[in-house]
Amino acid sequence: MSDLRHKTVFTTGQAAEICGLSQQTIIRCFDSGQVQGFRVPGSRFRRIPRDKLLKFMKDNKIPTDLLESGKVKVLVVDDDPDIIDIFVDALGRDGRFETRVAKTGFDAGMEATKFKPDVVVLDYLLPDINGTAVCRTLRESPELKDTRILVISGAVNRGEVDALMAAGADDFVRKPFNIDTVIQRIDELFRGRR
Repeated sequence: MSDLRHKTVFTTGQAAEICGLSQQTIIRCFDSGQVQGFRVPGSRFRRIPRDKLLKFMKDNKIPTDLLESGKVKVLVVDDDPDIIDIFVDALGRDGRFETRVAKTGFDAGMEATKFKPDVVVLDYLLPDINGTAVCRTLRESPELKDTRILVISGAVNRGEVDALMAAGADDFVRKPFNIDTVIQRIDELFRGRR
């Protein structure tokens, strides 16, 4: 994906990867005129200029962050410095992510309003409020309606997980967790947010 950020013209396969759609969907949208582009002379190959792909993505409410900034914005909310270090290190090394941190529910609300993250990785047990309250607060903000929330905790029962989902969480991972698996979940949540 990183090598696609600086391209000015995309194949239908590259456009599909950026949009999180199938290549056949992009081809259908091209052939119907929903996404503008051109055919390579003497072939059936289609090409989509960057500005036309951006317009298509905006018209269809597909997140443009990967194409515009190249980074998925992740807000990590946890009061455990070791957990924060794991996420900041792993997401930083991955290269696809821009990461910010909050240590309380209050700070999470403030940081989310400023940062407008694509995904919030949220610990359930925070010093001031629990994850359910944070989920509700984030869901009440119109500008954060597309933000995905991944809750991580080792100290919740099934009823609390159900309450989290009802309050607006999109996914749940139990501690202890495998960081590579969580990063994959973050990417899947981002791609599935429309």
